[in-house]
Amino acid sequence: MVITFVSPFKPIICGIADYTDFVTRECPAGKWAVLSFNLNDREAPLSLDRPSPTTPVWYVIPSRTAFTATSILEGLGSDRDQVVWFQHEFGIWRDSARFIDMLAELRRVKVVTLHSLHFQSDETVYGLRRHEHLFLRRLLPHTDAITVFSNGVHRAVLDAFPEFRERVHLLRHGTHLFPGLATLSRAQAKAMIHDYLVNESTLDQESKKQLREQRVFLDPGTTVLGGAGFITASKGIELLYRACDTLQRMLPERKIAAVYVGLLRESNHMNDSRCEDALKAKSRGTQHFLLETYLPAHMLPVLLRALDVYFYWPTDCTQSGIMAHALGSGATIACREMEGVGETVRMAGGLTSPSFGDLITGIQRWILEPGLGDQASEKASAYAHRFSWRNQALRHFELAQELCRYRVGGLAAASPPARDSSADGEPSSVS
Repeated sequence: MVITFVSPFKPIICGIADYTDFVTRECPAGKWAVLSFNLNDREAPLSLDRPSPTTPVWYVIPSRTAFTATSILEGLGSDRDQVVWFQHEFGIWRDSARFIDMLAELRRVKVVTLHSLHFQSDETVYGLRRHEHLFLRRLLPHTDAITVFSNGVHRAVLDAFPEFRERVHLLRHGTHLFPGLATLSRAQAKAMIHDYLVNESTLDQESKKQLREQRVFLDPGTTVLGGAGFITASKGIELLYRACDTLQRMLPERKIAAVYVGLLRESNHMNDSRCEDALKAKSRGTQHFLLETYLPAHMLPVLLRALDVYFYWPTDCTQSGIMAHALGSGATIACREMEGVGETVRMAGGLTSPSFGDLITGIQRWILEPGLGDQASEKASAYAHRFSWRNQALRHFELAQELCRYRVGGLAAASPPARDSSADGEPSSVS
């Protein structure tokens, strides 16, 4: 049995391309492949990070709007024992009607992982957004299974479509593991990220000078709030500086600093460009730091470990890829109680609240009682081990094998009973 993932894949730069890369790294050799979009389609930026020549990836899907069942089938081959597993997000598969028509024509075992479903919307009584509800109503009859990332989405879909209960599976977002990093002291991590930023990064010289002079990562008396990643308006990054100022007023005897490390991904996105301009205007180089550089994969978790508080207050979200890094690094996370991100952080022992003021009060308590932050860090690491990419990759194969058995048994119109992959216990190995 082979899983063929249909998804963007590196060198395409997007969160779902990263997600598919992280899952397939843990898949058994010879048991997986990827169909991705034609790299000549310039709708997404490309990186220099390309898969190795031995990685089974085919860039055959014409574009985000011109795909068909035929274009998918051309890359699949004739293996009957094959599960076709789509990674879906509305911005990637932009033509929902075409996507559903394509699924209806594919005579294979099909699974769709839905990355962008909400459960706290007021647009429907179920918590789904209206267009999500319409999409699911048309999608569910034409796929063997869907997977979702959170209890909240799982409940919303079951409430909306109880007749498809057995096709809806909870399979949580994978998390990274960084052996040794989660046990590294915060002071050691701060020294490491300071050294990288001032000596190796692509930061401008003025920013490097400010870091040296202010010693924001080296002063043991400074509490550092921060975040990292591409600068986008929906992340609510400006609230990081507001959180810093509020805490400084609440704790005048302490020094509080806010640091954001990241770049604008695409300059033609007006809202994101405005967000970058606002951040630059508020960056003062004494308490507010905007460090515009790209952190390589080996340094991103070091930064997340170094932060006294990883602060995240999104204006819209479902999941967050960087949260998978933060959990694995044993970060102390304070997050808005919103959708799947809020649920994940709460499960992992972090601090969550729908109220900005209440979240700040919780952070204040963490600062005054450092042991609470240490406990949150330990719980984050425990969560990461439970839902590691390896465990979640193996759960993909458990579901795929069940679906294939039902198909072979002549039960193509049915699905195996839905299982909650958040339950305790290790996944079985894949034969």
